[in-house]
Amino acid sequence: MPAAETQRELLSLATARVSDTFVRKPLYVDGALDLVSVCRELQTHKATHALVRDVRDGVERLGIFTTTDLRDALLREVPPQALAVREVARFELIEVRPDAEVFEALWLMVQHRVHRLLVRDGERVLGVLGQLDLVSFVANHSHLVAQQIEHAADIEDLAGAAARIDQMIALLHGSGIRIERITRLVTELNRRLFARLWALLAPPELVANSCLLVMGSEGRGEQILKTDQDNALILRDGFECPGLEAVAARFNEALARFGYPPCPGGIMLTTPLWRQPLAGLRESLRQWLYGADPDGPMNLAIFFDAAAVAGDATLLAEARTQLDQLLVGQDVYLARFAAAADQFNEGGWWTRLTTRRDDQPLDLKKLGTFPIVHGVRALSLQYGVREQGTVARLKALQAAGRIDEALVRDLVDALHFLMALRLSHQLRQLSGGARPGNEVRAADLGALEREPLHDALAIVRRFRHFLRQHFRLDSL
Repeated sequence: MPAAETQRELLSLATARVSDTFVRKPLYVDGALDLVSVCRELQTHKATHALVRDVRDGVERLGIFTTTDLRDALLREVPPQALAVREVARFELIEVRPDAEVFEALWLMVQHRVHRLLVRDGERVLGVLGQLDLVSFVANHSHLVAQQIEHAADIEDLAGAAARIDQMIALLHGSGIRIERITRLVTELNRRLFARLWALLAPPELVANSCLLVMGSEGRGEQILKTDQDNALILRDGFECPGLEAVAARFNEALARFGYPPCPGGIMLTTPLWRQPLAGLRESLRQWLYGADPDGPMNLAIFFDAAAVAGDATLLAEARTQLDQLLVGQDVYLARFAAAADQFNEGGWWTRLTTRRDDQPLDLKKLGTFPIVHGVRALSLQYGVREQGTVARLKALQAAGRIDEALVRDLVDALHFLMALRLSHQLRQLSGGARPGNEVRAADLGALEREPLHDALAIVRRFRHFLRQHFRLDSL
């Protein structure tokens, strides 16, 4: 993150508390345990320290053993397998309250020249706050979330990480971080979250013989706030997993708990269509192109945006190869597919923006982002572009000479502006206790929003005209 953006984030941490940071859950060992056994515990839990429970003169005490203590212990004449951890642990722990300010914790570390603080709430030990975790939190909130996801032991831990992602979005957007940077960061954290959840719920053999997908805006890497779930699972042909339906249900239920609403159309692992072997998916792709199912084009659009987040990604690659082969010579189908980008009536948006008296809302998705996203998706299908995000697809189309550089530049600017405006609007809705949506009213927009919105929608109108000419939509 550039220095200016980091500085803005640092300023927002003036009132951050220890409870907001990544406090590692305590790993306890008995004081009588030998060092070799303690090291086995550290290895098992992927930890670099353990809290030591011990009794001295009839009084219980709590200490800490770290890899630094191990280094010093190895210099002793007593072999490690014969040396009790109580002999090398340190029992003068520096404590901090969970409601203490982050900078108080930093000051304690500096004052006492320690790298770890015991976080205690009354008699209850919450865990250990490490110097690296604390400094990382101060420097970059996203690192904290990534750490929490990586070390999550259960769904409860992951739920906390999902909540932190929402807090981070509001913080970064309010600090003026560019929308494309926020989106890239949120996409990475979300995918780590999904992968970790899948690893917690799915048996290892299922993970190895399947490919977990995210689709829609999540697959394109363009989702910011949590919207409907769009996920699927490709199974290796011939592989069977008893209890797969139950695993899928737990996965989607957990995501709902994290704040990702269930998809109204059932585009989730719990639906058999989106949980099938590769051979079945191949046939589904064929039906979506050649069959009479009215949902076929929509399903194809959703699948085309799929990204692998866990398991064997070659299963998705094989399905994509099948799709490329099926699309050869399908110009009429692609034209009908592209027509969806031109389906929403513009309805005099310019008048509403300039007069500010019309109370009819403007749908930023239908009028703005969707025509760009779907139009670029149709062009990518036509020319075999494999990139996931809309911006990456536009650049690939430009490099291949399929779309003009000036139009690409304008479309990227328009897409980013519309995404940022939509996020600002949705965050205001959330802060007011309302459910976030895509509609805005002209009267609620300031001058610095109305003029760029007018320019962005004009670019969208120009792109829709380009699509009508390119796919000859007027002849359909």
